[in-house]
Amino acid sequence: MKFQFIFYKRCFIFADMKKSTIWIISVIMGCSLLALLYLQTTYIRQMTKMRKEQFDESVFRSLDQAARNLDQNETFRYLEKISLESELYRSQLDSLDYLLMLQSGPLLDSATKFNSSFQVTSKIKKPSKMPKALTLKSKNSISEASKAFQAFVKNAYVYQKGVLDEVIYSILYQASNRPLSERINFKLFDQDIRSALECNGIHLPYHFTVTTSDGREVYRCPDYESKGEEYTYSQVLFRNDSSNKMGIVRIHFPDMNHYILGTARMMIPSLIFTVILLVTFIFTVYIILRQKKVSEMKNDFINNMTHEFKTPLSSISLAAQMLADQSIKKTDQMYESLSRVINDETKRLRFQVEKVLQMSLYDRDNIAFKPKEIDANALISGVIKTFTLKVSQNGGEITSDLQAEDAQIYVDEMHFTNVIFNLMDNAVKYKRDDVQLHLTLRTWNAHGKLYISVEDNGIGIQKDDLKRIFEKFYRVHTGNKHDVKGFGLGLAYVKKIIDLHKGNIRAESELGEGTKFIITIPTLKN
Repeated sequence: MKFQFIFYKRCFIFADMKKSTIWIISVIMGCSLLALLYLQTTYIRQMTKMRKEQFDESVFRSLDQAARNLDQNETFRYLEKISLESELYRSQLDSLDYLLMLQSGPLLDSATKFNSSFQVTSKIKKPSKMPKALTLKSKNSISEASKAFQAFVKNAYVYQKGVLDEVIYSILYQASNRPLSERINFKLFDQDIRSALECNGIHLPYHFTVTTSDGREVYRCPDYESKGEEYTYSQVLFRNDSSNKMGIVRIHFPDMNHYILGTARMMIPSLIFTVILLVTFIFTVYIILRQKKVSEMKNDFINNMTHEFKTPLSSISLAAQMLADQSIKKTDQMYESLSRVINDETKRLRFQVEKVLQMSLYDRDNIAFKPKEIDANALISGVIKTFTLKVSQNGGEITSDLQAEDAQIYVDEMHFTNVIFNLMDNAVKYKRDDVQLHLTLRTWNAHGKLYISVEDNGIGIQKDDLKRIFEKFYRVHTGNKHDVKGFGLGLAYVKKIIDLHKGNIRAESELGEGTKFIITIPTLKN
Protein backbone atom coordinates (compact mmCIF):
# COMPACT_ATOMS: atom_id res chain seq x y z
CA MET A 1 0.00 0.00 0.00
CA LYS A 2 2.86 2.36 0.84
CA PHE A 3 4.54 1.65 -2.50
CA GLN A 4 1.25 2.18 -4.33
CA PHE A 5 0.75 5.49 -2.53
CA ILE A 6 4.26 6.65 -3.46
CA PHE A 7 3.70 5.56 -7.08
CA TYR A 8 0.48 7.53 -7.43
CA LYS A 9 2.00 10.47 -5.60
CA ARG A 10 4.83 10.59 -8.14
CA CYS A 11 2.31 10.21 -10.96
CA PHE A 12 0.46 13.27 -9.71
CA ILE A 13 3.74 15.16 -9.35
CA PHE A 14 4.47 14.38 -13.00
CA ALA A 15 0.88 15.31 -13.82
CA ASP A 16 1.58 18.83 -12.56
CA MET A 17 4.43 19.18 -15.07
CA LYS A 18 3.98 20.71 -18.46
CA LYS A 19 3.05 18.26 -21.14
CA SER A 20 6.09 19.24 -23.22
CA THR A 21 8.40 18.51 -20.28
CA ILE A 22 6.86 15.07 -19.80
CA TRP A 23 7.26 14.31 -23.50
CA ILE A 24 10.92 15.44 -23.50
CA ILE A 25 11.75 13.24 -20.49
CA SER A 26 9.81 10.35 -22.00
CA VAL A 27 11.58 10.63 -25.36
CA ILE A 28 15.03 10.77 -23.72
CA MET A 29 14.38 7.76 -21.49
CA GLY A 30 12.66 5.85 -24.28
CA CYS A 31 15.53 6.45 -26.70
CA SER A 32 18.05 5.40 -24.04
CA LEU A 33 16.22 2.14 -23.37
CA LEU A 34 15.82 1.45 -27.08
CA ALA A 35 19.54 2.15 -27.65
CA LEU A 36 20.43 -0.22 -24.81
CA LEU A 37 18.12 -2.85 -26.25
CA TYR A 38 19.69 -2.40 -29.70
CA LEU A 39 23.23 -2.73 -28.32
CA GLN A 40 22.32 -5.90 -26.45
CA THR A 41 20.66 -7.49 -29.47
CA THR A 42 23.61 -6.49 -31.67
CA TYR A 43 26.07 -7.98 -29.18
CA ILE A 44 24.10 -11.22 -29.00
CA ARG A 45 23.89 -11.36 -32.79
CA GLN A 46 27.64 -10.82 -33.18
CA MET A 47 28.41 -13.44 -30.52
CA THR A 48 26.18 -16.04 -32.17
CA LYS A 49 27.62 -15.20 -35.58
CA MET A 50 31.19 -15.61 -34.31
CA ARG A 51 30.25 -18.82 -32.54
CA LYS A 52 28.67 -20.14 -35.73
CA GLU A 53 31.76 -19.32 -37.79
CA GLN A 54 34.04 -21.05 -35.26
CA PHE A 55 31.72 -24.05 -35.22
CA ASP A 56 31.70 -24.26 -39.04
CA GLU A 57 35.48 -24.04 -39.22
CA SER A 58 35.89 -26.76 -36.57
CA VAL A 59 33.45 -29.08 -38.34
CA PHE A 60 35.09 -28.65 -41.76
CA ARG A 61 38.52 -29.19 -40.23
CA SER A 62 37.29 -32.35 -38.51
CA LEU A 63 35.67 -33.72 -41.67
CA ASP A 64 38.80 -33.01 -43.68
CA GLN A 65 40.90 -34.89 -41.11
CA ALA A 66 38.45 -37.82 -41.13
CA ALA A 67 38.59 -37.94 -44.95
CA ARG A 68 42.41 -37.98 -44.87
CA ASN A 69 42.36 -40.78 -42.31
CA LEU A 70 40.02 -42.70 -44.60
CA ASP A 71 42.50 -42.41 -47.50
CA GLN A 72 45.41 -43.46 -45.29
CA ASN A 73 43.54 -46.41 -43.84
CA GLU A 74 42.72 -47.65 -47.32
CA THR A 75 46.37 -47.34 -48.40
CA PHE A 76 47.66 -49.10 -45.29
CA ARG A 77 45.14 -51.87 -45.77
CA TYR A 78 46.32 -52.56 -49.33
CA LEU A 79 49.99 -52.40 -48.37
CA GLU A 80 49.33 -54.87 -45.58
CA LYS A 81 47.56 -57.13 -48.05
CA ILE A 82 50.50 -56.99 -50.47
CA SER A 83 52.94 -57.65 -47.61
CA LEU A 84 51.02 -60.73 -46.56
CA GLU A 85 50.90 -61.96 -50.14
CA SER A 86 54.70 -61.45 -50.54
CA GLU A 87 55.42 -63.33 -47.31
CA LEU A 88 53.22 -66.19 -48.49
CA TYR A 89 55.09 -66.24 -51.82
CA ARG A 90 58.49 -66.29 -50.02
CA SER A 91 57.42 -69.17 -47.83
CA GLN A 92 56.32 -71.09 -50.89
CA LEU A 93 59.77 -70.53 -52.48
CA ASP A 94 61.50 -71.80 -49.32
CA SER A 95 59.36 -74.91 -49.39
CA LEU A 96 60.27 -75.49 -53.05
CA ASP A 97 64.04 -75.18 -52.28
CA TYR A 98 63.73 -77.72 -49.49
CA LEU A 99 62.06 -80.24 -51.81
CA LEU A 100 64.81 -79.77 -54.41
CA MET A 101 67.48 -80.39 -51.75
CA LEU A 102 65.89 -83.68 -50.78
CA GLN A 103 65.67 -84.88 -54.40
CA SER A 104 69.37 -84.04 -55.29
CA GLY A 105 71.33 -85.15 -52.21
CA PRO A 106 74.84 -86.07 -53.78
CA LEU A 107 75.06 -82.88 -55.73
CA LEU A 108 74.27 -80.88 -52.65
CA ASP A 109 76.93 -82.81 -50.67
CA SER A 110 79.73 -81.97 -53.17
CA ALA A 111 78.59 -78.38 -53.18
CA THR A 112 78.70 -78.39 -49.41
CA LYS A 113 82.16 -79.82 -49.47
CA PHE A 114 83.27 -77.22 -51.93
CA ASN A 115 81.92 -74.48 -49.79
CA SER A 116 83.54 -75.97 -46.75
CA SER A 117 86.98 -76.16 -48.34
CA PHE A 118 86.60 -72.65 -49.60
CA GLN A 119 85.74 -71.42 -46.16
CA VAL A 120 88.68 -73.26 -44.64
CA THR A 121 91.03 -71.84 -47.21
CA SER A 122 89.72 -68.37 -46.57
CA LYS A 123 90.21 -68.74 -42.89
CA ILE A 124 93.77 -70.08 -43.23
CA LYS A 125 95.01 -67.28 -45.40
CA LYS A 126 96.10 -64.19 -43.54
CA PRO A 127 94.32 -60.95 -44.28
CA SER A 128 96.19 -58.10 -45.92
CA LYS A 129 97.66 -55.58 -43.63
CA MET A 130 96.63 -52.65 -45.86
CA PRO A 131 93.19 -52.39 -47.56
CA LYS A 132 93.41 -52.21 -51.25
CA ALA A 133 91.30 -49.06 -51.28
CA LEU A 134 94.01 -47.37 -49.20
CA THR A 135 96.78 -48.36 -51.51
CA LEU A 136 95.50 -45.75 -53.99
CA LYS A 137 97.83 -42.83 -54.01
CA SER A 138 95.78 -40.18 -55.82
CA LYS A 139 93.18 -37.96 -54.05
CA ASN A 140 91.33 -37.46 -57.31
CA SER A 141 90.66 -41.17 -57.38
CA ILE A 142 88.97 -40.95 -53.95
CA SER A 143 86.75 -38.03 -55.09
CA GLU A 144 85.75 -39.85 -58.26
CA ALA A 145 84.92 -42.97 -56.29
CA SER A 146 82.74 -40.91 -53.89
CA LYS A 147 80.89 -39.29 -56.76
CA ALA A 148 80.38 -42.62 -58.43
CA PHE A 149 79.03 -44.09 -55.21
CA GLN A 150 76.61 -41.14 -54.74
CA ALA A 151 75.39 -41.49 -58.30
CA PHE A 152 74.84 -45.19 -57.75
CA VAL A 153 72.80 -44.54 -54.57
CA LYS A 154 70.75 -41.81 -56.28
CA ASN A 155 69.94 -44.02 -59.23
CA ALA A 156 69.00 -46.83 -56.92
CA TYR A 157 66.71 -44.46 -54.92
CA VAL A 158 65.02 -43.12 -58.04
CA TYR A 159 64.50 -46.62 -59.32
CA GLN A 160 63.09 -47.88 -56.04
CA LYS A 161 60.83 -44.77 -55.74
CA GLY A 162 59.49 -45.33 -59.23
CA VAL A 163 58.78 -48.95 -58.36
CA LEU A 164 57.00 -47.86 -55.18
CA ASP A 165 54.96 -45.23 -57.06
CA GLU A 166 53.89 -47.83 -59.57
CA VAL A 167 52.79 -50.08 -56.72
CA ILE A 168 50.84 -47.25 -55.05
CA TYR A 169 49.19 -46.21 -58.36
CA SER A 170 48.25 -49.80 -58.90
CA ILE A 171 46.74 -49.96 -55.39
CA LEU A 172 44.74 -46.78 -55.89
CA TYR A 173 43.50 -47.87 -59.30
CA GLN A 174 42.35 -51.19 -57.94
CA ALA A 175 40.69 -49.54 -54.90
CA SER A 176 38.80 -46.90 -56.92
CA ASN A 177 37.07 -49.60 -58.93
CA ARG A 178 35.45 -51.01 -55.79
CA PRO A 179 32.08 -49.65 -54.50
CA LEU A 180 32.06 -47.23 -51.58
CA SER A 181 30.33 -49.71 -49.30
CA GLU A 182 33.43 -51.98 -49.61
CA ARG A 183 36.03 -49.22 -49.51
CA ILE A 184 34.77 -47.62 -46.26
CA ASN A 185 34.66 -49.20 -42.84
CA PHE A 186 31.73 -47.10 -41.55
CA LYS A 187 32.26 -47.99 -37.92
CA LEU A 188 35.91 -46.93 -38.09
CA PHE A 189 34.93 -43.86 -40.11
CA ASP A 190 32.38 -42.88 -37.43
CA GLN A 191 35.09 -43.19 -34.79
CA ASP A 192 37.43 -41.01 -36.84
CA ILE A 193 34.76 -38.32 -37.18
CA ARG A 194 33.98 -38.39 -33.47
CA SER A 195 37.66 -38.26 -32.51
CA ALA A 196 38.34 -35.37 -34.90
CA LEU A 197 35.33 -33.39 -33.60
CA GLU A 198 36.36 -33.89 -29.99
CA CYS A 199 39.92 -32.79 -30.80
CA ASN A 200 38.41 -29.56 -32.18
CA GLY A 201 36.29 -28.97 -29.07
CA ILE A 202 32.92 -30.22 -30.37
CA HIS A 203 31.19 -32.74 -28.13
CA LEU A 204 27.71 -32.63 -29.68
CA PRO A 205 25.73 -35.62 -30.94
CA TYR A 206 25.66 -35.81 -34.74
CA HIS A 207 24.11 -37.83 -37.55
CA PHE A 208 25.69 -38.50 -40.93
CA THR A 209 25.06 -40.14 -44.27
CA VAL A 210 27.42 -41.21 -47.05
CA THR A 211 26.31 -40.86 -50.66
CA THR A 212 27.85 -41.24 -54.08
CA SER A 213 28.62 -38.24 -56.23
CA ASP A 214 25.33 -38.65 -58.09
CA GLY A 215 23.30 -38.63 -54.83
CA ARG A 216 22.70 -42.35 -54.20
CA GLU A 217 22.75 -43.06 -50.48
CA VAL A 218 25.30 -45.69 -49.43
CA TYR A 219 25.08 -45.46 -45.64
CA ARG A 220 22.91 -43.81 -42.99
CA CYS A 221 23.71 -43.98 -39.27
CA PRO A 222 21.23 -46.12 -37.30
CA ASP A 223 20.01 -43.32 -34.97
CA TYR A 224 19.59 -40.77 -37.76
CA GLU A 225 17.17 -37.87 -37.06
CA SER A 226 15.98 -35.23 -39.48
CA LYS A 227 16.09 -32.52 -36.79
CA GLY A 228 18.67 -29.86 -37.66
CA GLU A 229 19.01 -30.81 -41.33
CA GLU A 230 18.82 -27.15 -42.34
CA TYR A 231 22.44 -26.85 -41.13
CA THR A 232 24.24 -29.63 -43.03
CA TYR A 233 28.00 -29.91 -43.55
CA SER A 234 29.46 -32.00 -46.40
CA GLN A 235 32.92 -33.27 -47.30
CA VAL A 236 34.23 -35.07 -50.40
CA LEU A 237 35.70 -38.52 -49.83
CA PHE A 238 38.54 -39.93 -51.99
CA ARG A 239 39.09 -36.55 -53.61
CA ASN A 240 42.00 -37.88 -55.74
CA ASP A 241 39.70 -40.27 -57.60
CA SER A 242 37.70 -39.36 -60.64
CA SER A 243 34.50 -37.38 -59.97
CA ASN A 244 32.17 -40.31 -60.62
CA LYS A 245 34.02 -42.46 -58.06
CA MET A 246 34.12 -39.94 -55.23
CA GLY A 247 31.92 -40.13 -52.16
CA ILE A 248 30.26 -37.40 -50.09
CA VAL A 249 29.67 -37.45 -46.34
CA ARG A 250 26.93 -35.19 -44.98
CA ILE A 251 26.70 -34.48 -41.26
CA HIS A 252 24.30 -32.41 -39.16
CA PHE A 253 23.93 -31.65 -35.45
CA PRO A 254 20.41 -31.76 -33.92
CA ASP A 255 21.42 -29.62 -30.91
CA MET A 256 23.51 -27.09 -32.79
CA ASN A 257 21.16 -24.15 -32.04
CA HIS A 258 21.52 -24.74 -28.30
CA TYR A 259 25.29 -24.90 -28.74
CA ILE A 260 25.39 -21.66 -30.76
CA LEU A 261 23.15 -19.80 -28.32
CA GLY A 262 25.06 -21.17 -25.34
CA THR A 263 27.52 -18.27 -25.38
CA ALA A 264 24.68 -15.72 -25.46
CA ARG A 265 22.67 -17.45 -22.75
CA MET A 266 23.95 -15.09 -20.08
CA MET A 267 22.86 -12.09 -22.11
CA ILE A 268 19.28 -13.26 -22.62
CA PRO A 269 18.13 -12.44 -19.03
CA SER A 270 19.53 -8.91 -19.35
CA LEU A 271 17.70 -8.55 -22.65
CA ILE A 272 14.46 -9.72 -21.01
CA PHE A 273 14.92 -7.30 -18.11
CA THR A 274 15.53 -4.46 -20.55
CA VAL A 275 12.31 -5.28 -22.39
CA ILE A 276 10.46 -5.39 -19.06
CA LEU A 277 11.90 -1.99 -18.17
CA LEU A 278 10.84 -0.60 -21.54
CA VAL A 279 7.29 -1.93 -21.19
CA THR A 280 7.08 -0.67 -17.60
CA PHE A 281 8.35 2.72 -18.71
CA ILE A 282 5.77 2.96 -21.49
CA PHE A 283 3.01 1.94 -19.07
CA THR A 284 4.24 4.52 -16.54
CA VAL A 285 4.22 7.28 -19.15
CA TYR A 286 0.72 6.22 -20.16
CA ILE A 287 -0.43 6.41 -16.50
CA ILE A 288 1.23 9.81 -16.08
CA LEU A 289 -0.41 11.24 -19.18
CA ARG A 290 -3.73 9.72 -18.19
CA GLN A 291 -3.50 11.16 -14.69
CA LYS A 292 -2.56 14.52 -16.15
CA LYS A 293 -5.56 14.39 -18.45
CA VAL A 294 -7.86 13.40 -15.59
CA SER A 295 -6.42 16.13 -13.38
CA GLU A 296 -6.91 18.77 -16.08
CA MET A 297 -10.44 17.58 -16.78
CA LYS A 298 -11.31 17.56 -13.10
CA ASN A 299 -10.08 21.11 -12.78
CA ASP A 300 -12.05 22.16 -15.83
CA PHE A 301 -15.06 20.25 -14.55
CA ILE A 302 -14.92 21.99 -11.18
CA ASN A 303 -14.52 25.42 -12.82
CA ASN A 304 -17.36 24.71 -15.21
CA MET A 305 -19.65 23.32 -12.51
CA THR A 306 -18.92 26.34 -10.28
CA HIS A 307 -20.18 28.53 -13.10
CA GLU A 308 -23.15 26.22 -13.66
CA PHE A 309 -24.05 26.31 -9.96
CA LYS A 310 -24.08 30.09 -9.86
CA THR A 311 -27.01 30.44 -12.28
CA PRO A 312 -29.57 28.26 -10.45
CA LEU A 313 -28.39 29.48 -7.05
CA SER A 314 -28.80 33.09 -8.15
CA SER A 315 -32.29 32.37 -9.49
CA ILE A 316 -33.33 30.56 -6.32
CA SER A 317 -31.83 33.30 -4.15
CA LEU A 318 -33.63 36.02 -6.13
CA ALA A 319 -36.98 34.20 -5.93
CA ALA A 320 -36.54 33.67 -2.19
CA GLN A 321 -35.75 37.37 -1.66
CA MET A 322 -38.87 38.35 -3.58
CA LEU A 323 -40.96 36.02 -1.42
CA ALA A 324 -39.38 37.41 1.75
CA ASP A 325 -39.73 41.08 0.69
CA GLN A 326 -42.85 42.45 2.41
CA SER A 327 -42.86 45.59 0.31
CA ILE A 328 -43.73 43.65 -2.82
CA LYS A 329 -47.38 42.83 -3.21
CA LYS A 330 -47.73 39.16 -4.13
CA THR A 331 -50.52 37.67 -6.15
CA ASP A 332 -51.37 34.02 -6.68
CA GLN A 333 -49.90 34.21 -10.17
CA MET A 334 -46.64 35.60 -8.73
CA TYR A 335 -46.49 32.88 -6.07
CA GLU A 336 -47.02 30.28 -8.77
CA SER A 337 -44.35 31.82 -11.00
CA LEU A 338 -41.82 32.13 -8.18
CA SER A 339 -42.47 28.58 -6.96
CA ARG A 340 -42.06 27.27 -10.50
CA VAL A 341 -38.73 29.07 -10.84
CA ILE A 342 -37.53 27.68 -7.52
CA ASN A 343 -38.68 24.19 -8.50
CA ASP A 344 -37.09 24.30 -11.96
CA GLU A 345 -33.81 25.74 -10.75
CA THR A 346 -33.71 23.20 -7.94
CA LYS A 347 -34.10 20.40 -10.47
CA ARG A 348 -31.41 22.00 -12.57
CA LEU A 349 -29.12 22.24 -9.55
CA ARG A 350 -29.87 18.63 -8.68
CA PHE A 351 -28.97 17.60 -12.20
CA GLN A 352 -25.63 19.39 -11.93
CA VAL A 353 -24.95 17.72 -8.57
CA GLU A 354 -25.66 14.35 -10.16
CA LYS A 355 -23.00 15.11 -12.73
CA VAL A 356 -20.49 15.63 -9.94
CA LEU A 357 -21.53 12.29 -8.46
CA GLN A 358 -21.04 10.66 -11.86
CA MET A 359 -17.54 12.06 -11.97
CA SER A 360 -16.75 10.52 -8.57
CA LEU A 361 -17.86 7.08 -9.75
CA TYR A 362 -14.66 6.66 -11.74
CA ASP A 363 -12.50 7.18 -8.65
CA ARG A 364 -14.10 4.28 -6.77
CA ASP A 365 -13.94 0.56 -7.34
CA ASN A 366 -17.48 -0.17 -6.19
CA ILE A 367 -20.78 1.61 -6.75
CA ALA A 368 -23.35 1.37 -3.97
CA PHE A 369 -26.72 0.44 -5.50
CA LYS A 370 -30.10 0.61 -3.82
CA PRO A 371 -32.22 -1.34 -6.29
CA LYS A 372 -35.98 -1.60 -5.98
CA GLU A 373 -38.99 -2.43 -8.07
CA ILE A 374 -39.80 0.41 -10.45
CA ASP A 375 -42.27 0.94 -13.27
CA ALA A 376 -40.15 2.06 -16.20
CA ASN A 377 -43.07 3.77 -17.94
CA ALA A 378 -43.81 5.87 -14.86
CA LEU A 379 -40.14 6.73 -14.37
CA ILE A 380 -39.74 7.83 -18.00
CA SER A 381 -42.96 9.87 -17.81
CA GLY A 382 -41.60 11.72 -14.77
CA VAL A 383 -38.31 12.45 -16.55
CA ILE A 384 -40.19 13.73 -19.59
CA LYS A 385 -42.23 16.14 -17.42
CA THR A 386 -39.07 17.46 -15.78
CA PHE A 387 -37.20 17.79 -19.07
CA THR A 388 -40.01 19.34 -21.13
CA LEU A 389 -39.14 22.89 -20.03
CA LYS A 390 -35.53 22.57 -21.19
CA VAL A 391 -36.59 21.14 -24.55
CA SER A 392 -39.17 23.88 -24.98
CA GLN A 393 -36.58 26.57 -24.23
CA ASN A 394 -34.47 25.16 -27.10
CA GLY A 395 -37.43 25.24 -29.49
CA GLY A 396 -38.12 21.51 -29.46
CA GLU A 397 -40.75 19.03 -28.41
CA ILE A 398 -40.90 15.63 -26.73
CA THR A 399 -43.19 12.78 -27.69
CA SER A 400 -43.54 9.44 -25.98
CA ASP A 401 -44.84 6.05 -27.02
CA LEU A 402 -44.73 3.87 -23.90
CA GLN A 403 -46.26 0.61 -25.12
CA ALA A 404 -44.44 -1.83 -22.82
CA GLU A 405 -47.00 -3.96 -20.99
CA ASP A 406 -44.41 -5.49 -18.65
CA ALA A 407 -42.47 -2.41 -17.48
CA GLN A 408 -41.53 -3.60 -14.00
CA ILE A 409 -37.75 -3.54 -13.55
CA TYR A 410 -35.43 -3.96 -10.56
CA VAL A 411 -32.97 -1.03 -10.70
CA ASP A 412 -31.48 1.82 -8.69
CA GLU A 413 -33.91 4.67 -9.24
CA MET A 414 -31.39 7.51 -9.00
CA HIS A 415 -28.81 6.01 -11.37
CA PHE A 416 -31.39 4.79 -13.87
CA THR A 417 -33.04 8.22 -13.89
CA ASN A 418 -29.63 9.78 -14.57
CA VAL A 419 -29.22 7.41 -17.54
CA ILE A 420 -32.41 8.71 -19.18
CA PHE A 421 -31.50 12.30 -18.29
CA ASN A 422 -28.06 11.98 -19.90
CA LEU A 423 -29.45 10.57 -23.15
CA MET A 424 -32.05 13.31 -23.38
CA ASP A 425 -29.51 15.99 -22.45
CA ASN A 426 -27.22 14.82 -25.27
CA ALA A 427 -30.12 15.16 -27.69
CA VAL A 428 -30.54 18.81 -26.66
CA LYS A 429 -26.79 19.51 -26.79
CA TYR A 430 -26.25 18.09 -30.26
CA LYS A 431 -29.38 19.39 -31.98
CA ARG A 432 -29.28 21.00 -35.40
CA ASP A 433 -29.68 24.76 -35.48
CA ASP A 434 -31.67 24.77 -38.72
CA VAL A 435 -34.12 22.03 -37.69
CA GLN A 436 -36.59 21.97 -34.79
CA LEU A 437 -35.57 19.44 -32.15
CA HIS A 438 -37.84 16.44 -31.96
CA LEU A 439 -37.17 13.96 -29.16
CA THR A 440 -39.02 10.64 -28.99
CA LEU A 441 -39.03 8.07 -26.17
CA ARG A 442 -40.46 4.57 -26.63
CA THR A 443 -40.82 1.39 -24.60
CA TRP A 444 -41.80 -2.13 -25.69
CA ASN A 445 -41.34 -5.76 -24.73
CA ALA A 446 -39.57 -8.47 -26.70
CA HIS A 447 -37.97 -11.80 -25.79
CA GLY A 448 -38.84 -11.35 -22.12
CA LYS A 449 -36.96 -8.03 -21.85
CA LEU A 450 -37.81 -4.35 -21.72
CA TYR A 451 -36.61 -2.13 -24.57
CA ILE A 452 -36.24 1.65 -24.15
CA SER A 453 -35.30 3.93 -27.05
CA VAL A 454 -34.32 7.60 -27.00
CA GLU A 455 -34.35 9.04 -30.53
CA ASP A 456 -33.56 12.53 -31.80
CA ASN A 457 -33.13 14.32 -35.11
CA GLY A 458 -29.83 15.99 -34.21
CA ILE A 459 -26.48 16.24 -35.99
CA GLY A 460 -25.84 12.49 -35.81
CA ILE A 461 -22.60 10.58 -35.33
CA GLN A 462 -20.10 9.26 -37.86
CA LYS A 463 -19.61 5.49 -38.11
CA ASP A 464 -15.98 5.71 -36.95
CA ASP A 465 -17.01 7.65 -33.85
CA LEU A 466 -20.01 5.41 -33.22
CA LYS A 467 -17.69 2.57 -32.13
CA ARG A 468 -16.04 4.66 -29.41
CA ILE A 469 -18.81 6.86 -27.98
CA PHE A 470 -19.07 4.70 -24.84
CA GLU A 471 -15.36 5.03 -24.04
CA LYS A 472 -14.43 7.14 -21.07
CA PHE A 473 -13.20 10.66 -21.91
CA TYR A 474 -13.94 10.17 -25.62
CA ARG A 475 -15.74 13.07 -27.26
CA VAL A 476 -17.17 13.19 -30.75
CA HIS A 477 -15.84 15.94 -32.99
CA THR A 478 -18.65 18.47 -33.49
CA GLY A 479 -17.15 20.53 -36.30
CA ASN A 480 -18.07 24.21 -36.00
CA LYS A 481 -20.25 23.60 -32.94
CA HIS A 482 -17.97 24.85 -30.14
CA ASP A 483 -20.56 25.71 -27.48
CA VAL A 484 -21.11 22.12 -26.37
CA LYS A 485 -19.57 21.45 -22.96
CA GLY A 486 -18.69 18.02 -21.73
CA PHE A 487 -15.87 15.71 -20.73
CA GLY A 488 -16.69 12.40 -22.38
CA LEU A 489 -18.14 10.90 -19.20
CA GLY A 490 -21.86 10.96 -19.86
CA LEU A 491 -22.18 7.98 -22.20
CA ALA A 492 -19.43 6.08 -20.37
CA TYR A 493 -21.47 6.49 -17.20
CA VAL A 494 -24.62 5.34 -19.01
CA LYS A 495 -22.83 2.25 -20.35
CA LYS A 496 -21.45 1.38 -16.92
CA ILE A 497 -24.81 1.70 -15.14
CA ILE A 498 -26.63 -0.37 -17.78
CA ASP A 499 -23.94 -3.09 -17.63
CA LEU A 500 -24.17 -3.23 -13.84
CA HIS A 501 -27.93 -3.77 -14.19
CA LYS A 502 -27.25 -6.77 -16.50
CA GLY A 503 -28.51 -4.81 -19.49
CA ASN A 504 -27.19 -3.64 -22.82
CA ILE A 505 -27.13 -0.38 -24.76
CA ARG A 506 -26.36 0.29 -28.41
CA ALA A 507 -26.49 3.30 -30.70
CA GLU A 508 -27.75 3.75 -34.24
CA SER A 509 -26.95 6.97 -36.06
CA GLU A 510 -26.69 8.63 -39.45
CA LEU A 511 -24.64 11.79 -39.85
CA GLY A 512 -26.98 14.74 -40.35
CA GLU A 513 -30.16 12.76 -39.60
CA GLY A 514 -30.08 11.95 -35.89
CA THR A 515 -29.20 9.33 -33.28
CA LYS A 516 -31.13 6.54 -31.61
CA PHE A 517 -30.07 4.85 -28.35
CA ILE A 518 -31.69 1.51 -27.52
CA ILE A 519 -31.51 0.13 -23.97
CA THR A 520 -32.24 -3.54 -23.24
CA ILE A 521 -32.81 -4.50 -19.62
CA PRO A 522 -34.28 -7.60 -17.95
CA THR A 523 -37.79 -7.27 -16.54
CA LEU A 524 -38.61 -8.08 -12.95
CA LYS A 525 -39.91 -11.54 -13.95
CA ASN A 526 -36.53 -12.41 -15.51
